[in-house]
Amino acid sequence: MADDDLRPLLERIADALDRLSPAIAPAFDIDCADAFVWHTEPDALEPVHQVNRIDLDLLCGIEQQRDTLLANTQRFAAGLSANNALLWGARGTGKSSLVKALHAEINATGEDKLALVEIHREDIPSLPRLLALLRASSRRCLLYCDDLSFEAEDTSFKSLKAMLEGGIEGRPRNILFYATSNRRHLMRRDMIENERSSAISPSEAVEEKVSLSDRFGLWLGFHPVRQDTYFEIIEGYVERFGLEIEADQLRAEALEWSMTRGARSGRVAWQYVQDLAGRLGKNIEPGGN
Repeated sequence: MADDDLRPLLERIADALDRLSPAIAPAFDIDCADAFVWHTEPDALEPVHQVNRIDLDLLCGIEQQRDTLLANTQRFAAGLSANNALLWGARGTGKSSLVKALHAEINATGEDKLALVEIHREDIPSLPRLLALLRASSRRCLLYCDDLSFEAEDTSFKSLKAMLEGGIEGRPRNILFYATSNRRHLMRRDMIENERSSAISPSEAVEEKVSLSDRFGLWLGFHPVRQDTYFEIIEGYVERFGLEIEADQLRAEALEWSMTRGARSGRVAWQYVQDLAGRLGKNIEPGGN
C-alpha cells in the first residue's frame, strides 16, 4: 500500500485514540478559594466562592458538639494531631451546618486558613485520586462528605476505610475527614440484622462494614431539639435579621409550623423563619463567605 493511501487511515486511527484518551485535568490552584467541590469525569475541584452556611453563634442546642469539634479542628489547623469525625443523628439537627460554620469561624479568626473540600457520596470510590491531588499541596484541607451511608452490596466503603486508617500510605497529614450521617454505623439496622442472620459466622459477617464507623476517632451524636431550644433558635434568627413580630405570635406560629411537619429541628426552625421573612417583605440569607 502506498504512503498516500496509508495517510487517511493513520489519521483516523489517531483521531480515535485521541477520543479514547482521558481528558487532561485542568491546572489546579488550591489557594484560589477557601472551599471546593470535587467532581469526577473529568476529575476537577470546582472553587466555591460563596458558601451556603449559617453563622456559628446561631447554632443553638448543640453547644457540646460545637465545642468538641471546634477544638479538634483548631488543632488540625495549627498543625497538631486531630481525629477524623463522624457526626451522626436525626435529620436537620445541624450536622452539616456545624462543619461549614466551624470552617468559616476558623478561617476568620486564625492565621492558618483551611480549605474545605466537599466530596459527594457517589464519588467516594474516587477518593484515592482526590487524596493524591491534595497530598501534593502544602495547604491543610478539611475533606467533608454530607449524608454518608452505604447500602447492601455497596463496596465503595472500602475506599473510605483505607483512607481513614488503612492502606500503605495512610491518610495524608494535611487532610482531615468529616462525615455526616443519619446512621451511627453508616448502614441501615435491618441490613446489619440480615447479614448477621444469614451468615455462617454472624459476628464476622457485619464486622467489615460496622467497623468502618470505628475508624472515626471522634463520634458526635445529634438529637431532636426540645421545644424551648426550638424557640431559642427561631428567636436568634429573628433578632439577627431584624424581623418584627410580637413574641406571643412568633411562638404560636413557630409551634404550629413544627406540628405540621411533625418535627422540631434547626432545619424546621430555619424554614419557618424564611416563611416569616417572606411574609414580612424581607429577603434573608443564612450566611456568606
